[in-house]
Amino acid sequence: MDARAPAKRRAWSWRSRAARGLVYQVVALALIAAGVWFLAFNTQRNMEVRGIQSGFDFLGQAAGFDIGETLVAYDPSQSYGRAIVIGVLNTLRVAVVGVILTTMLGVLVGVGRFSRNALVRGLCYGYVELFRNVPILLQLLMWYLFFVEVLPQPNEAWKLADLFFLSKGGLSFPVPVWGTGQGLAAVGAVLGLGVGWWWRRRVHRHFELTGQDGNRWAVPVAAFFGLAFVGWLAGGAPTAWNVPEQQAFQVDGGAAVTPEFMAVLVGLVMYTAAFVAEVVRGGIQSVSHGQTEASGALGLSRGQTMKLVILPQAMRVIIPPLTNQYLNLTKNSSLAVAIGYPDVVSIANTTLNQSGRAVECIAIIMLVYLTTSLSTSALMNAYNKRVAIKER
Repeated sequence: MDARAPAKRRAWSWRSRAARGLVYQVVALALIAAGVWFLAFNTQRNMEVRGIQSGFDFLGQAAGFDIGETLVAYDPSQSYGRAIVIGVLNTLRVAVVGVILTTMLGVLVGVGRFSRNALVRGLCYGYVELFRNVPILLQLLMWYLFFVEVLPQPNEAWKLADLFFLSKGGLSFPVPVWGTGQGLAAVGAVLGLGVGWWWRRRVHRHFELTGQDGNRWAVPVAAFFGLAFVGWLAGGAPTAWNVPEQQAFQVDGGAAVTPEFMAVLVGLVMYTAAFVAEVVRGGIQSVSHGQTEASGALGLSRGQTMKLVILPQAMRVIIPPLTNQYLNLTKNSSLAVAIGYPDVVSIANTTLNQSGRAVECIAIIMLVYLTTSLSTSALMNAYNKRVAIKER
């Protein structure tokens, strides 16, 4: 005789909260889908009545315009699609570098607000109040005017050790001549990052089990540079560098970034870092002062207290608003069109004017920023789950 209890059947009665919730969600999705379909269908019909072409077939047509700053090779005879890819890469270039520099500067200023030195506290306070209360567009214009008006001409560029040259033409700096040795060094560096990540996780697990913390940086740093050095040696230890040189009218050689890129990057970093500093300050202040007193009683220095006690607890408060600031930085990069930096908005606008495909170009811009924002949110949410305090 089978003594097993009969399987419980899920109640789909209207009195069930779960059933009602499912029905409401299905109805809401259906209404949203119907609204999107109606807008798309109505737009398509109106465009057909007025003889306006539609579709994304124009992406395969020749663009016919040049782009002043590219990360990969581009020619005006290539397609609109290729040009838009160049714009997306330029936008990501500003966003990624800007997020890294903003984090570094914002954390330093935020921690500096708690310095015992009155001058340091005052400078950090003045920086925050100045840059966060001036509109970002004005700051971008200010930095752009500085780089194209205040700096000297390229033939009289400011230089440092005959290696770095700063002028109205941009910033020039030496770069290695890329070859097998540099490629293997890059592979070694990536492997070093993997080893460093493994080591830090190992030290963290040991700390959770025993309460004894180890050095989390020595091995990762040694692995990064050591494996990169091994790869460089395996590739023949190349030493060739492409060094910029001062010429009669300009600086030739090396790599360079344009004044437009520097203006966008510096403006976004200085503006967003002010908000990040306030986020860090609020997170630190959320930690009870008793934690600081207990750390002092255990003999920890102020630096150790901030690193090992305060910041790890403050991260649960810092991460959510910090994500918002990263998203703001990425979206504010669209203002680069005001100073001529060829980001995705600028190139899409040029494409729109030439092809007449307004709806399609605007949809591409929306898709790019939606994708970057959702990707940033996903990464930060994953990191937030990792650093969140685990309840036992």
